[in-house]
Amino acid sequence: MPVVPGAEPYRHEGGRVGVLLCHGFTGSPRSLRPWAEYLAARGLTVSLPLLPGHGTRWQDMQVTTWQDWYAEVDRELRGLLARCEQVFVFGLSMGGALTLRLAARHGDAVRGIVLVNPANKIHGLAAHALPVVRHLVPSRPGIVDDIAKEGMTEAGYDRVPLHAAHSVRRFFKLVDGELPQVTQPVLLLHSPQDHVVSPADSARILSRISSVDVREVLLEQSYHVATLDHDAERIFEESYAFIGRLAPSVGEKGSTTGG
Repeated sequence: MPVVPGAEPYRHEGGRVGVLLCHGFTGSPRSLRPWAEYLAARGLTVSLPLLPGHGTRWQDMQVTTWQDWYAEVDRELRGLLARCEQVFVFGLSMGGALTLRLAARHGDAVRGIVLVNPANKIHGLAAHALPVVRHLVPSRPGIVDDIAKEGMTEAGYDRVPLHAAHSVRRFFKLVDGELPQVTQPVLLLHSPQDHVVSPADSARILSRISSVDVREVLLEQSYHVATLDHDAERIFEESYAFIGRLAPSVGEKGSTTGG
């Protein structure tokens, strides 16, 4: 199945500091592409993979699970660690949960993490019905392009495959149990007006991680996909400053081929 235009993965070979970016559930690399390009333009080595089952049609997600999505970002992280001196992981929504698990599992190999509207739980009574309903109904309408800024699209799915939703629910529970293992510096940016992920998720993550170096930033002008919204430039600048503080060699360019 061909990838939707704009949803392609993105990679850039830069300097000795690398960044892995993880997109969200039913989303695509389009939601993080401007962020990735901003970092690449400043000399960083960047990897923005397309998660299995994403970027084509929602039916393709029905045969994928959280293990497939995590395996993809874990593979990309290992590749960055093999060729960079320091590596950071950034994530949006479910990509935030993937980021947290990578941090918990890889420890000091991950220098720091940046989370934007990270997801921690599927809320509501419907979540408890998923184990049964997923066998009766293949999908339900989803929220796509939750962006305050007009004319922006994340190239995501407008339907949620329920087998995959059940898997992500189980993944969130797993990650929640691993949060105390997260010790790296953390920059967490979240939107008070988010129609996809509850602000309670960010609060719970902050209360359970073991990190000491933590900064929380409110994105007052943006909805869920804040990386394409009015606060996008602030996210980019804050994250680059975060890297610069922790990795003195940031900006030292190597190969500039990629894309």
